[in-house]
Formats: sequence, structure tokens, C-alpha cells
Amino acid sequence: MSKVSTVRPNSEFNDGVVRITPLLVAVIVYGLLFGTLAAQKGLSPLETALMSAMVFAGASQFVAVEIWTSPPAILLLGATALMVNLRHVLMGAAIAPFMRGWSRGQAYGGLFFMADENWAFALQRSATAPLTPGYYFGLCLPLYVGWIACTTLGAVFGGFLQDPARYGLDFAFTAVFLTLLTGLWKGKRSFLPWGAAALAAVAGHLLLPGVWYIALGGLAGAAVGALQPLTVAEGETDGA
Repeated sequence: MSKVSTVRPNSEFNDGVVRITPLLVAVIVYGLLFGTLAAQKGLSPLETALMSAMVFAGASQFVAVEIWTSPPAILLLGATALMVNLRHVLMGAAIAPFMRGWSRGQAYGGLFFMADENWAFALQRSATAPLTPGYYFGLCLPLYVGWIACTTLGAVFGGFLQDPARYGLDFAFTAVFLTLLTGLWKGKRSFLPWGAAALAAVAGHLLLPGVWYIALGGLAGAAVGALQPLTVAEGETDGA
């Protein structure tokens, strides 16, 4: 009999689903809020669902709704979404080495479904075990389906969730991502890129209009990380 593979796709997928499930609480809150804002701007539930399905990027969708006009200014909306999501170029470059061995469809599909949270979970996984397509899509699909469902419900029941800050729910995604960052800390070598990213983002937020601070923070962190091997003494350990 042939040897049975030790990698079980169904098990890997289920592991990814279990890992991402607690995050869906925050998705519910922000999905309902986004749908409510979209309805207030005149978008129908169908239009809201299509935007969530095709864009699948909460930050750029919120910004797009803020500047939405009727008829929509397509070029302005596209440029704004691109600016907000420039960080995805760097995120994709960071995760691409762990997708080696995937088919082209799996890799490109995985990059489409990439969001901040499942990207961070995927990098955590890759530090201890191979990042399989099953595990990755187990992270992505519940987030994707949940986002579409909740934004659509928010548009249907517009006004359901007016002010999440009243309940402290506006901090949900921030708290989740800060928790994820602790798992990505790699000791002293992480300090300079993280510090550079933080300083550039804060400076950009204070000095520039719009959301350029997102791209500036990512570029600064990536640049310092790329140059760091030239400045770290040979043989220095990464211990905290």
C-alpha cells in the first residue's frame, strides 16, 4: 500500500478556521458599521455586498464611503483605495516566500484574500510549520464570507449600530492586531524596523493629509529591515 501523506488538507483547513474564528466578533461589529455608513451614503445592500466582495479591504472601504458622491468620482475613489492599500505590496512580498510550492492559482488567490489579520496569523504559522494552502484558506474564507454577510446586513438594517465607540468596540481590531504583533516579535532585530515604521507613520499622520502615513510607515520599516544586515554585527543573536 502507498504511504499516506501526513499533511491532511481538511485538517489544515479546519485548523485555520478555528484560529480565525475569535476574530469574527470584531468583523461583525465593523461589518455592521460599514454597512450602516454605506446605506447612509445611498448604497443599496447589493452594491454594498459587491463592494465588499470585490474590494475586501475594510480600511479602504471606510475611506471610500467617507468621500462617496453621487455619481461616484471613480478616479478619486480608485486612487484613495490604492493609497490606503499600498501596504499590501509589502505584505505580499513578506508572505510570498512561504507560498513556494503552491500552484499559481493558489498563490494569486491567496493574495486576493490577504487582509491584515489573516496575514499576521499566516506569518505566525510559517515561523513554526509550513504554510499550507489549506491552513491559509481556512484563515481567509471565514473572514471573507463574514465581512460580506455583515456589511450587507448593516446596509439592510441601516442605523443598527450608530456608535461602536460607546461600547468600546471601536478598539476591537486594534487590540487584536496588537496581540498578533507580539507573536511576530523576533527580539532585538525587530526593534529598529518597528521603531522606524512607527516614527514614519506618526510623522506622516501629523504632517501630511490623507492616509499617506500607512504607506510611509510600511516603507520605512521595510527599508530599515532590508539594510539591517549591514549594520548588525556578525554573529549577534536575536534574543530579547
